[in-house]
Amino acid sequence: MMRLQEFTSSLLQETIYYQKAPGGLRVYLMPKKYNAFYAVYATQYGSMDSKFVVPGEKEPLEVPDGIAHFLEHKMFEKEWGAVFDKFAQLGASANAFTSYEMTAYLFGCTDNFEDNLELLLDFVQTPYFTDETVEKEKGIIEQELRMYLDNPNRVLYQSLLESLYHSNPVRKDIGGTVESVQKITKELLYNCYRTFYHPSNMILFAVGNFDPEAVFDQVYRNLERLALDEQPPIKRVYPEEDASLRTKYVKNELDVSRPRYLLGYKDPVVGLRGRALMERELGVSLLLGVALGRSSVLYNKLYDAGLIDDSFSTSYMVSPSYGHIMIGGNTPDPERLHQELLAGLREFHSAGINEDDFERVKRSAIGQFVGSFNSIESVANNFIYAQFNGIWLLDYLPVMENLTLEQVRGLLTEFADEKQVAVSVVYPHGSE
Repeated sequence: MMRLQEFTSSLLQETIYYQKAPGGLRVYLMPKKYNAFYAVYATQYGSMDSKFVVPGEKEPLEVPDGIAHFLEHKMFEKEWGAVFDKFAQLGASANAFTSYEMTAYLFGCTDNFEDNLELLLDFVQTPYFTDETVEKEKGIIEQELRMYLDNPNRVLYQSLLESLYHSNPVRKDIGGTVESVQKITKELLYNCYRTFYHPSNMILFAVGNFDPEAVFDQVYRNLERLALDEQPPIKRVYPEEDASLRTKYVKNELDVSRPRYLLGYKDPVVGLRGRALMERELGVSLLLGVALGRSSVLYNKLYDAGLIDDSFSTSYMVSPSYGHIMIGGNTPDPERLHQELLAGLREFHSAGINEDDFERVKRSAIGQFVGSFNSIESVANNFIYAQFNGIWLLDYLPVMENLTLEQVRGLLTEFADEKQVAVSVVYPHGSE
């Protein structure tokens, strides 16, 4: 059996073990002295991957929007019954999620870790789709999608993405549409599975009170039975995205008691991976903390004016293929909030970043990151996200500590162009 590679962070006092299993599966194991276990088995396949070349084929295949999410649902149904029931019998809580760029299957438990891990590996490696079960699932997902149409936060968010991007598939709902879901077939599901669910495109991360050598031996034996060779990188086809905004403003009316406002900045820089992407993600997050964190001058000015409440927040979503800042929450007056927010951000840009504020927000971010290692769920999910983007999670802390005020000031200049600002607002029905 192959020897595990050991990576230790002296700053975090954490160790992660790594090795490839048969077929190219990357296995990462993090022993922690908790009375709980958590494992994530993930594929680098999300809602954005709607056009790709199936292994053995020459021409790209374009599939309906929402098929990655649909496939995630169908993986839990087998000829012998429901996978969730099996996990429940073993005392585990299982779940899954699909994002723009990955699909993850996971479980948490306090006992029977080896049996639960075996079940996780087995059910993800054995697809079972029939014409009948696919048709049945269409009705279930259609109901889910129709519910989203009445969800104000979902509509607010999705409308903003559609404003920011012309053709980048991040603008599309992860679940697809009622129309696109109706086009999904058993054959298309198997094509997607065969392309993206190969071990070479997947990661297993487990954390808990276990012997990493024993866990890797179990994974190795399980994967060895498949007798799969590693496959080359998947050929994914994405449309070209214009740097401009698709629209500047979108308004919806729904059954809400107060209006909801969301402002978006389209990131002018894309295509980063690894350390460069990590530095940008951390730098922009610190920038947002200084400009609009709860201790900032602008946040308190807006709060005291009654324009925002505790729902107000900021976020930065970034990947190698897209990036955007989102700022907003509930407000009694979206138009005035928009004016005051932009005026305050202009003033912040003119004044520059105060060094004391920068250091305070930076220390807070470091504390939050270190604290995240107390949650095995956070560690596992953050690790998978980082690894698929070429980022080593244990590098976050030293990179964050070495991030300079000058670097963040440079980012402030990049996000000063109001031509890159779009706004989505949800008003109560009947608003003028």
